[in-house]
Amino acid sequence: MESDFFSQSSGPFGSPIDPLSDVLSLLKPRGYMSGGLDAGGDWCLRIDGYRAVRCFAIVSGECWLAMEGVSDPVHLEAGDCVVLPHGRPFLLASDLRVPPVDIMTVLQEPLNGRILTWNGGGRCLGLSAIFTFAGDRPGLLLSVLPPILHIPHEADRAAMRWYIERMMKAIREPQPGSFLLGQHLAQMMLVEALRLYMSDTVAGGVGWLYALADKQLNAAITAMHTDPGHRWTLRELAERAGMSRSIFALRFQQKVGASAMEYLTRWRMTRAADRLANSLDSVASIALSLGYESESAFGATFKKVMGCSPRRYAPSRSAIAQRGTNGFSRRDMRPHATQTQPVPFPLDKP
Repeated sequence: MESDFFSQSSGPFGSPIDPLSDVLSLLKPRGYMSGGLDAGGDWCLRIDGYRAVRCFAIVSGECWLAMEGVSDPVHLEAGDCVVLPHGRPFLLASDLRVPPVDIMTVLQEPLNGRILTWNGGGRCLGLSAIFTFAGDRPGLLLSVLPPILHIPHEADRAAMRWYIERMMKAIREPQPGSFLLGQHLAQMMLVEALRLYMSDTVAGGVGWLYALADKQLNAAITAMHTDPGHRWTLRELAERAGMSRSIFALRFQQKVGASAMEYLTRWRMTRAADRLANSLDSVASIALSLGYESESAFGATFKKVMGCSPRRYAPSRSAIAQRGTNGFSRRDMRPHATQTQPVPFPLDKP
């Protein structure tokens, strides 16, 4: 249940929450496993598809990363960090011509902070953090990201080194609380990687994440996230952005791929879906908090966006929310053939 003082879309003491944090908090990311790989000699390891997001950082040495569906392999050096958001199979290798070895044949259990030594080690040391999300809505964030999110520039590497070094310390010198610390460090690495990606490489992209790099559009999007129940007009949002109504409407459509009012409606419905799944709030109270005068008007909009009525949605989503994840098992790392269709994301095109 939300309190009257703190809403889910506001920061401490009612301060505006930035949209990226809002989306990440809705996804409820978890860092379920972290560990290292210390490889030596000539080597090539194959990692099959998995239902998770992986963040991989090179501490020392170098290697190649080649991913299924990506034409060119990526060369990684000490300090480099990549985020692999879609769970595709990939290879890590000193030489991609070496016959690959399935990592599941040498990894008998989750690393949980340990470092796997392969071929005697000494040639390449990398850290890996694996994330899963509560529920089944990874498309909220991941659909707009490339298969390999690579942060190669020296200026950006410094921002990641602190996380890498702290995670290494937590792995090598375990103390009470180290596992939780590793989870939070992994999440911080993901957020930092997304921020660097937004500021460096997305100027020409279309989608909600790209729009956040535009300060004027960000101001309007932040307003919608901070108070989704306000009856926003196009004029009010344009004023928040410091633009004329017509220019704002055009730029928003071009950058986001949807109109501002479409964006607002879909964000409201995603917030509603989260509350239906994770709270005991009534449909009527959720509708009122999101700016709808009647439950019927809210229900019609929800069904149009989410594909079913709020009352039909609630029990099915609650079952998923209560499913829980209490660890990272070997089964979670096994390859998967299909993924469930994510719930429509309000920030994507219809």
